[in-house]
Amino acid sequence: MRTHRRLAMVMAVGLGVMALVGLGRADPAAAQESSSTAPTPQEVIRSCTKCHDETEKYPVLSIFKSKHAVMADARTPFADKACVTCHGPSEAHLEKPEEGAARAPSDVDFRVRAAPPVAEKNAVCLRCHEGGPRIHWKGSTHEFGAVACIACHTVHAGQDPVLGTVTQSDTCFTCHQEQRAQIFRPSSHPIREGKVTCSECHAPHGSIGPKLLVKGTVNETCYTCHAEKRGPFLWEHAPVREDCTICHTPHGSIHAPLLKNRGPWLCQQCHLAQFHPSTAYSGTGLPGGAPAQQLLAKNCLNCHSQVHGSNHPSGARKTR
Repeated sequence: MRTHRRLAMVMAVGLGVMALVGLGRADPAAAQESSSTAPTPQEVIRSCTKCHDETEKYPVLSIFKSKHAVMADARTPFADKACVTCHGPSEAHLEKPEEGAARAPSDVDFRVRAAPPVAEKNAVCLRCHEGGPRIHWKGSTHEFGAVACIACHTVHAGQDPVLGTVTQSDTCFTCHQEQRAQIFRPSSHPIREGKVTCSECHAPHGSIGPKLLVKGTVNETCYTCHAEKRGPFLWEHAPVREDCTICHTPHGSIHAPLLKNRGPWLCQQCHLAQFHPSTAYSGTGLPGGAPAQQLLAKNCLNCHSQVHGSNHPSGARKTR
């Protein structure tokens, strides 16, 4: 019985080996035919780096330090056709130009103002980088404004500056000049120090919230860091629940902490009733009205310290 089982196993293995050999006989011809028509990634790299080294106008050798150059990962361009994967065959670019003539550009020239159109350049990147955090790219502010991927990303760099905590803001501020000025004000988020990045609050590839915020609302975005302000509170302050930017300006202010105005004037934008604490004059005392002592050169927060909300049984006026 054991002998019959061994014979059956040997026959099965033998048939499997014969099948593999048969497949192996057919594959080399196909592989040889395909290799004769398309250069290998190594051949493409050698051809391109003859000109594009670190001494040229457009150096590319730093890309070998990046994830794009990992040949062991089938998802990377170098595992497919290397430079050709993104730039196209570029046969005209490889030909030596006539004396005095400029060399023809690559089929896909990623320089910002060069052909083809931005949408076609971005389509090359989106072949691999679509979905995930870029699921909202279609119809986003940057896509609608024809912002090219390479306007923010440096593909051939070993470390893309826009992905660094310290260098990211420099990339964003090339367009957002107003926000650059605001972070130099006395009260600001620690963006210059590299402790907070633009992408912690904004999703540059698109989002469901306003202003490309990472969350659906301003408050939900703020609460990712300022969770103690979320509540719920026994005694709530209406503008806090509505929108943080009613009182705060996120990128920088001359009033701490990031307030749009200093007290009591900030508070008086809403509290405009007849008596204290809404107005600086009580209407009593000296002829013409005397300043209310609670507001004279003082701040509402001196008494109403729990302005974001209170859980104290006697905290209806946010004083405790």
